[in-house]
Amino acid sequence: MASLSASNHVARVLSVANHVADVDASSRIANSWRRCLVNHKLDPARRGPPQTLTETEIRHAAEPLEETIRLATPELDDLARVLRDAGYCVNLADANATMLFSRLPGEADARMFLDWKIYTGSNFAETFEGTNGLGTALAEKKPILVHRDEHFRAQWHMFSCAVAPLFDEAGRLAGAINITSCREDLERAAHQLALAVTMEATRRMEGAIFRGHFRNAWIATVPGDGGNGLIAYDDDRRVVGACRSARALLGLTDGMIASGIDLSRYVKFDHHGARGTDELVELRRADGSLLGQGHVAPPLRAKSHAPRRDAPAGRFDALDRLAGRDPGLIRSVKRLRRIGDHNLPVLLHGETGVGKDVFARAIHAASNRARNNYVALNCAAMPESLIDAELFGYEAGAFTGARREGSKGLIVQADGGTLFLDEIGDMPVALQTRLLRVLENREVWPLGALKPVAVDIRLISATHRDLGRMAEQGGFRADLYFRLRGMEVRLPALRERADRDDVIRQIAREEAPNCRLTEEAWSRLVAYPFPGNMRQLRHVLRLAGCTAEDGVITDADLDLPPFGGRAEPDLAAAERATIVDALRKHGGRVTETARALKLSRATLYRKIKQLKIETAQ
Repeated sequence: MASLSASNHVARVLSVANHVADVDASSRIANSWRRCLVNHKLDPARRGPPQTLTETEIRHAAEPLEETIRLATPELDDLARVLRDAGYCVNLADANATMLFSRLPGEADARMFLDWKIYTGSNFAETFEGTNGLGTALAEKKPILVHRDEHFRAQWHMFSCAVAPLFDEAGRLAGAINITSCREDLERAAHQLALAVTMEATRRMEGAIFRGHFRNAWIATVPGDGGNGLIAYDDDRRVVGACRSARALLGLTDGMIASGIDLSRYVKFDHHGARGTDELVELRRADGSLLGQGHVAPPLRAKSHAPRRDAPAGRFDALDRLAGRDPGLIRSVKRLRRIGDHNLPVLLHGETGVGKDVFARAIHAASNRARNNYVALNCAAMPESLIDAELFGYEAGAFTGARREGSKGLIVQADGGTLFLDEIGDMPVALQTRLLRVLENREVWPLGALKPVAVDIRLISATHRDLGRMAEQGGFRADLYFRLRGMEVRLPALRERADRDDVIRQIAREEAPNCRLTEEAWSRLVAYPFPGNMRQLRHVLRLAGCTAEDGVITDADLDLPPFGGRAEPDLAAAERATIVDALRKHGGRVTETARALKLSRATLYRKIKQLKIETAQ
């Protein structure tokens, strides 16, 4: 339906309700409009915000769904991230259509939702607000898209709502997942796609809720035309629970489940006990006909005795590639291999652009936390006033301008995984104290919270500053510095790497795969000091690959500005570069390097230590 004026919209609603308008009289929208007029006695011209609960009423309404919200939150957060750029607000509502969980989009779109009171605590039951995605989906217990002028009330015509009902572990209506957009540039087809994404996310939430409720039971996944069904059963194969689709697929009722009916009356299969992960099995009906392939997952109590799951095979590959043939990095990676699964903090030290975030991600991928979140924050890029809220989170109403539903901080988001704090030397001293308390107590106090949140994180920090000297001078907490420095890894500047030529070749292949370098271009690349390190090298080669004619990168294609800057030469840096280059040429062999530099081995060893040059051991 095209966008209409309020008066025309009201007339259209009345025409449809009276079977006058030329529309499908049996459509869900038309039927809902009639319910709103005939049953609910609503006025489509009425204006005003929806009914909204107080904070106390919200807490009371959310209490019965506390566990459901907890289990669904990871999927809700993922859904919000996927749809954020399209201007969608994501909500979880209870069966009465009261929003209990909300994630608003970016600021420009969020303003519209806040102005119209579409957030936590708002009620959109069809009996109050007329035809709308949330209220109508709950009234009919079916997914629905209500697009713009399909809303009953004229004032909601700028919104499009896609909603999927949410059912609990017993197949009862628990609420609904609602996504709403006020974007005028999105056509109905785009919202249909968003509805499909929401329905799939809701299906995963229902699975998480079912598995969480029956954590001490075996769970079989049974394929069916309407989607997979989940059946929970005990060690004697007595059914203790079944989701909505499994009940429909097999004809199970509450009475049958309460009586502990034998699963083999419906499904037969063979499996060999708990293996710690889902087991693929062939499922057959009671009469022996093939039902299909499904999965059988052991109880979590059985899983808890299984060996801890390792990180994926080849988990050190990324670290090995980053180390290349540089002796110092090879040595560091060898040490990281030994602490891969230990919760030891790592401090990365190196100049801007050396790839500290890339190295931190590789450390995460090499650990047994690889399947959990990697969460990163650049302390230098975040305003001081916002770092506290970003790191530690806050409760609803904790401060002026806070999101109505509060916010999970990055530390809580990294629970079970890795938190990467880049440029930690720029963290304000007051926040250093709070971070130290988190590391010591393994719990977070969000702003405005009445109790702490337990967390299990691995911390990787990075800086280009000398934290040891800052600690000595009082610019950084000494106790936090030693907490962060479980293992320190120095990432050399590109100009210092023993395998610099290899690195340049590899990045050239990645950034300009269809080009070749002339000898002059190559000579200039290997001679240039690259003050911006890997980041600068990538940008230079990416640009050169775009501007090169006939796939040949010449000296003229290289955007390499003059680099010097110091009035007097840095003799220590020059000496260090000379030694590093000599070590590189002689494969890290100190005896041959000393001979080439005309130094004694003792003198060279002393200079290596003095200049903090990493060598292979």
